[in-house]
Amino acid sequence: MSVRRLFGLALATVLAVSLAACSSSDDQSGSAGGGAGFPVTVQHVYGSTTIESKPERVATVAWANHEVPLALGVVPVGMSKAAWGDDNGNGVLPWVEDELSDLGASTPELFDETDGIDYEAVADSAPDVILAAYSGLSKDEYDKLSKIAPVVAYPTTPWGTSWEDMVRRNSQAIGLQADGEKLVGTLTGQVNEALDRHAELKGRKVMFAYLDPTDLSKIGFYTSHDTRQGFLESVGLKAPQEVAAKSAGSDEFYVEESAEEAERFKDVDLIVTYGDDSTIARLKADPLLSKIPAVAAGHVAVLKDGTPLAAMANPSPLSIPWGIDDYFGTLAAGLTDK
Repeated sequence: MSVRRLFGLALATVLAVSLAACSSSDDQSGSAGGGAGFPVTVQHVYGSTTIESKPERVATVAWANHEVPLALGVVPVGMSKAAWGDDNGNGVLPWVEDELSDLGASTPELFDETDGIDYEAVADSAPDVILAAYSGLSKDEYDKLSKIAPVVAYPTTPWGTSWEDMVRRNSQAIGLQADGEKLVGTLTGQVNEALDRHAELKGRKVMFAYLDPTDLSKIGFYTSHDTRQGFLESVGLKAPQEVAAKSAGSDEFYVEESAEEAERFKDVDLIVTYGDDSTIARLKADPLLSKIPAVAAGHVAVLKDGTPLAAMANPSPLSIPWGIDDYFGTLAAGLTDK
């Protein structure tokens, strides 16, 4: 996964099970032969995957998919190694460490995906199913993994699966669909409560940006298709006009524009970006970017590069209870003049 993907790695009433996209009657076959609820069929971008019987050995690839079984009490036999946001270098994010400890479990086999999927390591874990509902699996990657075990790929857009849909799809595949739906409800409540504690964020126009400190001639930002910007919009924050326009005209997760077009971002109330203690001053000193009112006022929330808080900007089942209040607090602090 690229560094940008790693960097660049609505709240609604919980849907009834019969209405969930991953749990409709069209997505499931009958239960005869594979134990209660099995076989099940999950639809995805490459067609559908049928799991004939309840998996005993669950493997996951890509970002955060392992958090679904863990949150439901199932320890995977293998999962993706954390390449960003790892605070102690052991390849496991802190909220995952906490859950493993609570379950009294050792760290599963870690798949190093720095240079792509490690098919040999995945095969060696001998999985009954491979969860990848939140991913950007190519067709070739999907086909290769499918030779190892049934694969649950993403539904439509690469890296665009919401945390809710990730929970629903992955939990269905391991026979814990009802528990997954309860988990969605619990986490949704936690998100709502955290946002209520930072009500100054509600209704604000927020842009999640990637501003390269080595090249401020470009304004990079994530579209509504990306889970960072998409999550903020799902909880009631608004997309600025330019973000909304670019999201409507493409299925890309990330867009770059020339800093010469800074006036297009005049309606932005808050910019969220990765960086360090010098980021805001550097942006304000730039003659083009400083034309953006939010930059001029210092209305920038900086998520420090490589920290767990920065990693949880991609919300997930275990990161939400671990840090959603701190995340919203950091964003709210960005609204103060600097």
